[in-house]
Amino acid sequence: MLDIRFLRENPDIVKQNIKNKFQDSKLELVDKVIELDKEFRSVKQEADSLREKRNKISKMIGTYFAQGKKAEAEEAKKQVKEFSDRREHLEEQEVELQKQITEIMMVIPNIIDPSVPIGRDDSENVEVEKFGEPVVPDFEIPYHVDILEKLGGIDLDSAGKVAGNGFYYLMGDIARLHSAVISYARDFMIDRGFTYCIPPYMIRSNVVTGVMSFAEMDAMMYKIEGEDLYLIGTSEHSMIGKYIDSIINEDTLPHTLTSYSPCFRKEKGAHGIEERGIYRIHQFEKQEMIVICKPEDSPYWFDKLWQNTVDLFRSLDIPVRTIECCSGDLADLKVKSYDVEAWSPRQKKYFEVGSCSNLGDAQARRLKIRIAGEKGKYLAHTLNNTCVAPPRMIIAFLENNMNEDGSVNIPEVLRPYMGGKDKIEVKEK
Repeated sequence: MLDIRFLRENPDIVKQNIKNKFQDSKLELVDKVIELDKEFRSVKQEADSLREKRNKISKMIGTYFAQGKKAEAEEAKKQVKEFSDRREHLEEQEVELQKQITEIMMVIPNIIDPSVPIGRDDSENVEVEKFGEPVVPDFEIPYHVDILEKLGGIDLDSAGKVAGNGFYYLMGDIARLHSAVISYARDFMIDRGFTYCIPPYMIRSNVVTGVMSFAEMDAMMYKIEGEDLYLIGTSEHSMIGKYIDSIINEDTLPHTLTSYSPCFRKEKGAHGIEERGIYRIHQFEKQEMIVICKPEDSPYWFDKLWQNTVDLFRSLDIPVRTIECCSGDLADLKVKSYDVEAWSPRQKKYFEVGSCSNLGDAQARRLKIRIAGEKGKYLAHTLNNTCVAPPRMIIAFLENNMNEDGSVNIPEVLRPYMGGKDKIEVKEK
């Protein structure tokens, strides 16, 4: 969410930013919020003035009575009542106007970084860099569900009976691989200086609206019926929420956290062959990372975060690339974002396995996350990045480590988490 003062003083910049994000329907909101803000400030000024007059006259009432000026005292009491009634009405207007302003400001997109490429949607995202050599073996790589079934590692039919589409049972060595990847990612991030955290898996609505846009909320979040709680779609939400309404000593920054959690998503609009299996699902687990830092440090941490994911995937012999999200593909709170994509030998293309985002002070403004330093208090910057999400990561892992006989090699770094196993073998039927 933008600072209302910035919008008030720079309406043309805000409008151009909206155009750069191809959200022209929101252009009228800028003028509308400026008018509402003008009215709000006028009402507030009058209310403040009446409050001063009321206080001044109230002090005179006792004096009048002491001087025997009963008529003047009664007239003063009458004025105080009139001022109080008017002020009460104005304060109600203030509340309503502030509500309207906030609702509009919540949907006006954040100002994107000047380096972000201008484009309408993800088809215009830009490749930044490749890491590792993509390989297509001379044997056919089956669809990931077929690989998992041959390894005795998945049961979609039972999951469908128990919970419906979008769920799965992982079994045997594949279930163990899933846990191994999470444990390895945890230790990988701890070794890079991040503090390990297991956060709440449910968050209140004020945290939800503090960390994401209304459109994202509607598309992702599951609401707990009868309670002010939502299941998290990613642990970054509850980790950023940890700092709600807090003042952080500048000397303690940056705060770098890595978290494990299950994640729950509606996945509205998911479709197509690559959405089947475990590519898009309603429940999965993830290792995440977040940073709370000073504004001037967020570009540095942005580069550190996406590099962590690249390094982790490369340690597992999986080729990856980074893609910069263009303006039209950025969620409204984001300043800049890279996707990390893993190579799929079966599809002969890359697919998304993680997303790294700098949100500037947008989340901090909504959640009131401030820093106290020598120059006073100011808003923090927040960043997040996927370290690893095993469902998609497992797809990339299986395809890039598969042998012609259907077995799958286990990279050396994972073997301690797999009881020393160096290979997952095909199960005999």
